[in-house]
Amino acid sequence: MLPWRPMAERPKIDRARVEHVARLASLSLDAPEVDAMVAELGRILEYVEKLGEVDTDDVPPMTGLSAGTTLRPDEVQPGLSQAEALGQAPRPSSGGFAVPRFLDAPKTGR
Repeated sequence: MLPWRPMAERPKIDRARVEHVARLASLSLDAPEVDAMVAELGRILEYVEKLGEVDTDDVPPMTGLSAGTTLRPDEVQPGLSQAEALGQAPRPSSGGFAVPRFLDAPKTGR
């Protein structure tokens, strides 16, 4: 976990950062969408900053599940047949799901 630092010492979310991350994620954002992301991510970081101000000195660290958590037992359940699984597929192909190609898609914004 990274050490806590006041927001003033952290990098700000600006248009350049949003555009950079959008390029890395192959997202095409127009100017209003970039502005909206800058504002929304800024609000998220402000909230995280407020959470960093909460006094947690007397709160023990929590790891794993608490003893009172009840989980359902793992049991084998019947699955779908191939016909059932492909029955609602928009484009079944050769006994499987047809999806658009993306590995050979041209890179955008680079």
